[in-house]
Amino acid sequence: MSKFLLQERQGSILIVRMNAPDTHNALSTPDQMQEFVDLSDQVAEDESIHCIVLTGEGLSFCAGGNIKDMQNQTGMFGGSAYDIRRGYRRGIQRIPLSLYDIDVPVVAAMNGAAIGAGLDLACMCDARIASNRAIFAESFVKLGIVPGDGGAWLLPRIIGLPKATIMALTGDRIDAEQALDWDLVTEITTPETLMERALDLATRIASNPGHSTRMTKRLLREGQHMRLDSLLEISAAYQALSHKTEDHVEAVQAFIEKRKPEFKDK
Repeated sequence: MSKFLLQERQGSILIVRMNAPDTHNALSTPDQMQEFVDLSDQVAEDESIHCIVLTGEGLSFCAGGNIKDMQNQTGMFGGSAYDIRRGYRRGIQRIPLSLYDIDVPVVAAMNGAAIGAGLDLACMCDARIASNRAIFAESFVKLGIVPGDGGAWLLPRIIGLPKATIMALTGDRIDAEQALDWDLVTEITTPETLMERALDLATRIASNPGHSTRMTKRLLREGQHMRLDSLLEISAAYQALSHKTEDHVEAVQAFIEKRKPEFKDK
């Protein structure tokens, strides 16, 4: 069986492509979900990776759950209600618990439709750049189901509860322009220049010391649910660690000498 996630390395940037264009990169199989978990474990262990760019092959970013599997009640949609609940917990729900939680910044290059779980997958990323042909929908209610993979938690944190409520309760699609207006994406570009723009952002992130971007992302994540005084305690600890890294010393020296720093992930 061919891998769902294709990987390509460009320096300290890891490009990951969902590779099931015939199903619009639908997410339904345990193997696909395990690949996301394995990817997260791989990146957590490899300190030379400073940024990930996630995109989809073909015309879509990710179409969410496989509708044919829903119709046939097979795969993760088969069995009793208890089986399905267990399947979600042991399957697709492992993606937000792993991908959203990794410390390496992730840029979503949204080449096309991001529907249902596909939109939620994009919301697990730290930044989203979209092709002008991309469309977006939190479409679960259209199928008589609910966001089962964390969308009710993820989407409001990006676009705010009022707009997320509209998207989740209507299931309506929005285009790239509306997604930009609602801060769901930060930039719209043409399909031809999408990866160029995503890689430009990834390069700007990856040019910084890896320990600094990883810990900064962790602070941003923790800050969404912590009290200020608790976050300040973690920030002080992270800052103390950062001040004792070789890359911090190099960054300060390069700034004073007005030259480009040479970081070594130390």
